[in-house]
Amino acid sequence: MTIPVGTTVTLRVPASSANLGPGFDCVGLALGVWDECTVTVTQEPGLVVDVAGSGADSVPRDESHLVVRTMVTTWERLGVAAPAGLHLSATNAVPHGRGMGSSATAIVGGVAAAHALAVRGGVLAAEELDLTAINSIASALEGHPDNASASVFGGATLSVTEADQPLPRTRTVPLRLHRQVEAVVLVPETTLSTHTARSVLPEVVPLATAAANSARTGLLVHALTSEPELLLMATTDLLHQEARRPSYPHSMELVDALRAEGMAATISGAGPSVLVLTTGDRVEQIRRIADATSTDWQVLIPGVPERGVHLV
Repeated sequence: MTIPVGTTVTLRVPASSANLGPGFDCVGLALGVWDECTVTVTQEPGLVVDVAGSGADSVPRDESHLVVRTMVTTWERLGVAAPAGLHLSATNAVPHGRGMGSSATAIVGGVAAAHALAVRGGVLAAEELDLTAINSIASALEGHPDNASASVFGGATLSVTEADQPLPRTRTVPLRLHRQVEAVVLVPETTLSTHTARSVLPEVVPLATAAANSARTGLLVHALTSEPELLLMATTDLLHQEARRPSYPHSMELVDALRAEGMAATISGAGPSVLVLTTGDRVEQIRRIADATSTDWQVLIPGVPERGVHLV
């Protein structure tokens, strides 16, 4: 059974920041910058891809487009035949290569679109958007659940993947963000691929380092939900940021300057954007510190959406 011609869905997916310091590959935060895509099963065989917004000049317009590849893989996992004709129209607001989860938004959007089309087309008997299933598939395709889970559920998330399962399942716990916490993202003009950022990480770390980082991850969860005064200590990372410093020296310059003034600043995901977890009354101070560095920064105050991927 195939998805009927004319079946269509439109989805919105939020950006995300990963790690938040010590929560490497497990803690994520949704950001109120949204990608939107519409996917329609067409009578005419073949694929048409239209893209506007961020990355429009560089992303492919064929089967290698990440949303399309993700949809095909998702249908294979669901046991659903891929339609012969598809039209994807994407409008991207999430900056590419800046550590704001652009790949995860595409993957989450692709998984959710494939799932929703199968449900609306009567091929799959399930909820219109099964977020738990979407989360596990998207996290497996992304390779780690931090960005993907935040884009699926919104808010702040803590995720663990059960890799010993035949199909790895990701368990995600939503974290109730303290009402005073605000996210400020400082975005440079330069880009950095996740592959490059991960290639410099050590394969082994001392036990004492791992233990200390684990303690800070636990403290991070507490600070995000209950005691934001502890965020400076809780966002101290011992696993990945220093190893990557040569890959984004200007970003680390800004992180150092902000933390010296008591700000809970971290690299956003794989960088080079910088995330600051703060309160509203310190935003102007953050701007002044950023202006004093050697790099131009776009300052975003996107908000943290409580809702993740959803049908429009």
